[in-house]
Amino acid sequence: MPTLSVAAARRLALHAQGLDRGWDLPAGPAGALDVVRRLGYVQIDTVSVIERAHDHVIATRLAGYDKAMLLELLAGRQVFEYWAHAAAYLPFDELRYYRPRMRACAQGKPIEAYREANRKLMRDVRRRIEREGPLSVSDFEHRRGERGGWWDWKPAKKALEVLFDMGELMVTRRDGFRRVYDLPERVIPEGTDLREPGVEETARHFARRALLVHGVASARQVRKMFANRGAVGALKAMVADGEVIEVHLPKLTDRYYALPEVLDSAPSRPNTRVQLLSPFDNFVIDRDRLADLFGFHYRIECDTPAAKRRYGYFTLPILWKGRLVGRLDP
Repeated sequence: MPTLSVAAARRLALHAQGLDRGWDLPAGPAGALDVVRRLGYVQIDTVSVIERAHDHVIATRLAGYDKAMLLELLAGRQVFEYWAHAAAYLPFDELRYYRPRMRACAQGKPIEAYREANRKLMRDVRRRIEREGPLSVSDFEHRRGERGGWWDWKPAKKALEVLFDMGELMVTRRDGFRRVYDLPERVIPEGTDLREPGVEETARHFARRALLVHGVASARQVRKMFANRGAVGALKAMVADGEVIEVHLPKLTDRYYALPEVLDSAPSRPNTRVQLLSPFDNFVIDRDRLADLFGFHYRIECDTPAAKRRYGYFTLPILWKGRLVGRLDP
C-alpha cells in the first residue's frame, strides 16, 4: 500500500477539482460543459448571494464564464437537471446512470402513496404538457380569482415535482429561475445511450466518478459524493480487479483509495491565485472531508440564528496557495 503525504493528497484534490488552474479548458459554452463533465455535476441552489452556486462554481474554474452559457447548455440538450447528492446540472452522457434512481423514486413508498392519492391530477398535468408543449408552474396558476381543482398551482406544482423525480418529465429550459417541464422524449437528444445499468455497474461508475473528482478519498467520502449506497462493495471489487488502489495517508485514520492513473497527475506547486469558493462548491460540499484533509472546519450559517453565528451569514471559504486560509462574509 503506497503512502501519500497529506500535502500531496491536497494537491491531488485541488487538481482533480480544477482549482489549481491545471485544466486546459476551451473558451465559451464548450468550456462550461467541460467543467460540468469533469466535476460530474454542478449543484443548483436558489440562494443568490454574490451569485447562484452553479454559476459561481463554473466561474471559479473557467475564465470568462458568463451565466448565459449554462442556460445555453440546458436549452441545447447538453446538460440535464436531476438529483446527484442534491439538485444538479449533469452531463447528458451520464443520464443512463441516473435512470435507476428515477425508477427507485417511482417505487418508493412516499411517491407510491402520493401517486395512489393523486392519479387524476398527475394524469391531467402530464396530458396537458403532452398536448400544449413545455409548461412551468405559472402555467397552472388559477384564473379569475378562483381556487380549487387540479388547475390550482399548489397541487400542480407538487405533481410536476413528483413526475420530474420519477423521470416522467424533464426540465427543458429555465425562465429566470423557474423550471419549464416537457416530456423526456422531447428533451433527450437522439442517440443518447439509455441502457439502464445494473446495481453493481452503477455503484462502480459513481465510485470511479468520485475518485476522479476527489483525487484520493475514503469510502465514506466516495459514498457521499454521488449518494452512492453501493460504494463500499464497489471499492472492494475495484481493488480486487486492480482498478483502484488503497493509499495510506499518515495521521488520518480512514482507509483511502485512488485511481492509479490519478496519483501522478498533480502539479508540484499549487495555484497562487486567491479564490473565493461557493459554499456549495464540489470541493467544499463534504464538510467532514474538508476538516479531515485540509484541517478546515466550515459550515454555512445562513440558517443559524444570528446570535449563534460564529463567522457570518454566508461565508465563502478563501483558497490560497493550496490552503484554505479563512472565510469572507460578503
